[in-house]
Amino acid sequence: MVMVVVVLADIPVGAQWLNYPVPGVPRTKSGAANMTAPAPRLSGKPDLSGIWEAEDNRPCPAGGCADMKVGQEFVNIGWSLKGGLPYQPWAAELTKQRTAENRLHDPMSRCLPPGLVRLHTHALMRKMIQTSTVLAILNEQSVWYRQIMLDGRPLPVDPVPTWNGYSVGKWEGDTLVVQSNGFRDDLWLDANGSPMTSAAKITERFRRPDFGHLEIALTVDDPKAYTRPWTVTLKQTIVADSDQLDYVCQENEKDVPHLIGK
Repeated sequence: MVMVVVVLADIPVGAQWLNYPVPGVPRTKSGAANMTAPAPRLSGKPDLSGIWEAEDNRPCPAGGCADMKVGQEFVNIGWSLKGGLPYQPWAAELTKQRTAENRLHDPMSRCLPPGLVRLHTHALMRKMIQTSTVLAILNEQSVWYRQIMLDGRPLPVDPVPTWNGYSVGKWEGDTLVVQSNGFRDDLWLDANGSPMTSAAKITERFRRPDFGHLEIALTVDDPKAYTRPWTVTLKQTIVADSDQLDYVCQENEKDVPHLIGK
């Protein structure tokens, strides 16, 4: 941890673009980004481009936030659902075991990709770049990326399983509806260890109601792990006049990043 601090201290602040006034950002009279200004548009549709961070809706514990603040969904993706997630019996037992083990076998604890859902809820930022044919999501977390194809192609019928799956999107009015499949059989949805299997299909409904806010209604349909499909709404806030820094998890890391959120 000390070495990381030293390395970052050697980088000139101006070279990081962490406080750079970006052209085109709507401003208040004070010069701050106008978060409630109309959302920008691209070819008549809301432009989802920008740097986004997950909603900070989880208070720090009494001892303070040792590493970084994380939202409720990062720890428990189903915290807002009445009765919690509708686990199949085996999935409920596995989640209970993983929670007791304090993320011992979490893919993120081994510097492996966290998967589509957790990249939405992670405390580190993500940059969206929208074109007419693709929405690219560049994650600060371990410099991972995701592509959402907007060119009309169908989902693959028999895909090779991957961490983020395969995603295609189409516009329904001002909402981008994204369908994804082709996931691995060993993904975690949250820090509690809620599982997702290769049978899962995910639907995301992206809405940008104004300049500063993004809403993602996320539905998981995984009959192997859950008794019914379930939906949560994730909220994100734009980070204006800034940019990302590479954050790379090192294999066999002996620090405590795997404990974030506990």
